[in-house]
Amino acid sequence: MAARVDQATDAQLLRQLIDGQLPDGRGRYGPFGGCYAPETLMPALRRLASASSDILDQASFQARLSTELADWVGRPTPLTPARGLGASWGAEVWLKREDLAHTGAHKINNALGQALLAQEMGARRVVAETGAGQHGVATAAACARVGIPCSVYMGEIDIERQSPNVDRMRRLGAEVIAVTGGDRTLRAAIDEAFRDWVSDPEGTYYLLGSAVGPHPYPFLVQRLQAVIGNEARAQLLHRSGALADAVFACVGGGSNAIGLFHPLLGDEQTLLFGIEAGGEGAGLGQHSATLAHGKPGVLHGSYSMLLQDVNGQVQETHSVSAGLDYPGVGPEHALLASIGRVHYDTATDEEALDALAECCLLEGILPALETAHAFAGARRWAASNPGKRILIGLSGRGDKDMPTLTKVRPGGQHATA
Repeated sequence: MAARVDQATDAQLLRQLIDGQLPDGRGRYGPFGGCYAPETLMPALRRLASASSDILDQASFQARLSTELADWVGRPTPLTPARGLGASWGAEVWLKREDLAHTGAHKINNALGQALLAQEMGARRVVAETGAGQHGVATAAACARVGIPCSVYMGEIDIERQSPNVDRMRRLGAEVIAVTGGDRTLRAAIDEAFRDWVSDPEGTYYLLGSAVGPHPYPFLVQRLQAVIGNEARAQLLHRSGALADAVFACVGGGSNAIGLFHPLLGDEQTLLFGIEAGGEGAGLGQHSATLAHGKPGVLHGSYSMLLQDVNGQVQETHSVSAGLDYPGVGPEHALLASIGRVHYDTATDEEALDALAECCLLEGILPALETAHAFAGARRWAASNPGKRILIGLSGRGDKDMPTLTKVRPGGQHATA
């Protein structure tokens, strides 16, 4: 359970977040966030913080970003009525289709924005990390688009289970570096990317893929991913004439979820649900449900909720989805859990696999395993809240997961009853 903020300040913190007053000058979202980094990186982080607030707001930068999002990424992405799921669940279901963005997931919004920012800042090369591979593919594509070489760190375990994306990254010109130490998943990949950046903080730009890390990354990623929620809100009002009763997104580090949730925080009538990876059970090492089972601590430069033992040692995690296999979560999510604006729940591996199969059969859409957790949470909520309007952030497509799906659900086994 997330650490509690004094209830008297909950409404104030939410209002500050909505009004853009958080993070504060220290990169804090209430008690969470901050900038815990080696001294050698502090000048680079300060430059990035300045660029995030200055360059991002320039009309010329916004015009170029908007043009690239439209002409190259394919925005706005569609809002699709999920009539088959709606009939099955007894609900009105809408899908925000980030799977139809270039490279197949929401990751391209952030990767493109940061690649353009890196170019404006004069970076000679880009480094990045990836778990499911989608951020790596998006970074490789974005760097190719702007003409900057990039190296992508990826855990050895993730390379094996996400082999199609490894090939895609290499074909797009990226150097893919296997991480064989640590837990050999996303956490270890982030560690190695930071080490690379420390060796050349002047000429290298670290293109972090989720709403985690030291300030200003959580803010920067939220800012670039907010296009999801802004579009979805306008599209839903136009198509149905009303806002959603409930909105669902999967949460690992939390980039797709914060991009969907942040523009909706002021819509008090809309419930927001983040669904974490419940894995195989509630014990440490069996899941990646940081907000459900974590405690406050520092990881990768930020004070947030972590999965750690009684001695404060960060633990290895498990999820059938590589992109949710991370022991931390973004500080804005930690704050939103603490003040109760977003409700965080879990879905097990089996629930996610069942939800993925159901979506394939009823909608003709193969969602990413990460996204399938959001479908599982929405399905569960709809069962006890019939007739409601539900919006699901379909954060990515599942082509990348075929090796895993073939292994764990051979023969395309259907959803359970």
